Order: sequence, then structure tokens, then C-alpha cells
Amino acid sequence: MHRIPFAIPDLDQAEINEVVDSLNSGWITTGPKVKRFEENFKEYIGAKHALAVNSATSGLHLALDAIGIQAQDKVIVPVNTFTSTAEVVRYFDADPIFCDIEKDSFNICIKSLKHILNTYPKKDKIKAIMPVHIAGQACDMDPILKLAKEYNLKIIEDAAHALPTTYKGKLVGTIGDITVYSFYATKTLCTGEGGMITTNNDNYAKRIKVMRLHGFDRDAWDRYNTNKPSWYYSIIAPGFKYNMPDLNASLGIHQLKKVDNFYEKRKSIAKKYDQAFKELPQIQTPYVVNKNDKHAYHLYILKVPQRDKFIEELAKKGVGTSVHFIPLHIQPYWKNKYNLNENDFPNAINNFQAIMSLPIYTKLQDDEIDYIIKSVKEIYEKLI
Repeated sequence: MHRIPFAIPDLDQAEINEVVDSLNSGWITTGPKVKRFEENFKEYIGAKHALAVNSATSGLHLALDAIGIQAQDKVIVPVNTFTSTAEVVRYFDADPIFCDIEKDSFNICIKSLKHILNTYPKKDKIKAIMPVHIAGQACDMDPILKLAKEYNLKIIEDAAHALPTTYKGKLVGTIGDITVYSFYATKTLCTGEGGMITTNNDNYAKRIKVMRLHGFDRDAWDRYNTNKPSWYYSIIAPGFKYNMPDLNASLGIHQLKKVDNFYEKRKSIAKKYDQAFKELPQIQTPYVVNKNDKHAYHLYILKVPQRDKFIEELAKKGVGTSVHFIPLHIQPYWKNKYNLNENDFPNAINNFQAIMSLPIYTKLQDDEIDYIIKSVKEIYEKLI
């Protein structure tokens, strides 16, 4: 039986050659390739600063540090996200306040967000909102920006899924105070492991640059490009080890050149899926808020009847699937830590019981797409 994995990175000879060049140069940790990748990325996004890190989780941690999150502070986080969005808040002994999601877009629910801000007893402790652009669909940022201004909150955008997502014609990455991208192996831009932080704020960028590498006053590469001895550095803060190596940046340099082509391929797959599944009344295809904006289609999330059985049957046919996500309020740590109940977030739990992500990646072949469509239709007819 032919197996179709859920995701495969799209790397070719250009990436291989760049990695080999780094290996031959002897500079395999943070160096000239990282600097080049950062310069290219900030130009692509249109941000003043782009700072490469070893993961999006690291990036979110650094972002919260940059805005000054402290113990007992609160950060509003959508409950339908990967755990890293919330766990970085706990690194500061601060607390996430979970927010329900929109039932169609899977993004943070503006009505629920307003309710939290209107009713939370210690409003002065809420310092930030972390909207997550799920699957590549942009959050509705205008009302979030308005609320942030009204309540004097910072906005940290989790854009792990959102390259090259746009909101009202503008690439995500310069809308909030700080934006964080993921370049994990399954993402729309892949460096194996890695991430990027973008911001237009000079002070945030300066702090992030220091904290991502042990609190050094200058990057490792900079130490070899100044008049001071290369061995000399000053520690000005207790930082972290979050820097991206050149080997990873070597992949990113060439992946970035392909991002728009990758997007067109993903969009074309999504269009085929949409067309095929619209005739199945009990299946809901991804909701696109604005047809004029780019939904990055990092994920293609269907709502299906008998979700668990659907996934089981697709697995029998060799089709890889996943679920994005198990809501955090039913995960043991978060449930027990904050005494949460399953029905506290009705949209998130109702969606969770129905959602299933299909393969959508640039190496997916036409015959594989056709096979996935055929398999979904066969299972649908069997179950309904």
C-alpha cells in the first residue's frame, strides 16, 4: 500500500549546497549565514528587525522577556494552540488566561477576549495578548489592536503557521509589537529547527539580541568583526542559549526564496480539496475570512463526522493525518493547574471533537491528492 505522510519538507540541491558551503567554511554555528538570512527575512516581511532563533518557542520566550513580563503577570492566550504559546508564560511564573476561539476560523474569539478584559478582577495584571494565526488564517487584528490600546496591552503574535499570511493586504509580521515565526520541519519555511522574531521596536530588538545568547553584549559573529579582540565580551544580563546556527540558516536562505511559490502550490491543493469536498454536506472545509488575503495553508483543517473513525479509516488507506489542536484546557497540566473544565471553552471543545488535518505540502503529487480526495469520499459514504 502506498503511504502518504502527513508532511514532508521540500529541500533541494540549493539548500544542500549552502549547507555544504557552511561545512567547508568551518563556520557552522551562528555566523554570516544567519546574518544574511535575517537581512533577507526582514526585507521580505517589511520589518525593521528580524532576529533568528533556534525555535519559535525560544522566540516567544524572548518576546515576553522583551516586553517585561514578570511573576504573577497575566497573558491572554487562545486555548486552541500548541502548548508552547502558553508554556512560555509559565517560564516567568506568570499565568496564561485562556480564551475561547471562533468556531469557524479557529482563531481567538474577539467576543470572549472582550469578556475577559471587561470582567477579570485584576485587570492591571494583564500585560499582553498572544493571538495565534491558526493554520495560516490571520486573526482579526483590528479589534485586537483596539482592545490592546484601550487596556494598554502588548501584542505578541504567534505566527508559527503564518508565512506568508496577510491581513488586509499586509504581511503578518509588523502588525503587533512582536511577531514570532516557526521554521520547524513541517512549516511553510523549513530550517529543520528554528524560528524568527520580527519587530519594529528598537528596544525590543536590542533586548532580544542580548538575551538570545547568554546576555552577551554582541553576537558571536560580531566578535570577529570589530576592533576588540575576538575573545572579549561582556555579560550584561543572565541570558539564554537560543541562537540559530548557520547550518539551519543555510536552509532558510533558499527556503525564503521559494516561499511565494510554495504558497501557490499549497493554495492550489487547498482549492482542489475545497472543490472536491463542498459536495459533502457534513464536511466543513477551512473558513477563509477574506478571499483577498493570503491564507498560508500551513494546515488544511476539515470538520468531519465521527472524527476518530475518519482518521482510523484514512490510516488504513495509508493517508497520514493529524489534529490541531487538543485544546490546552483538557491537557493534564493546564487542566489541573488552573482547575479547568471541559465545557469552559465550548467552541474549542466542539471543534476539537470534529477537526482533522489532511496532508498539504509542496511535494504532494497530483495522484496523491486525487487518492486523498477519493479516500475521504469513500470513508464519508461509509460512515454517513
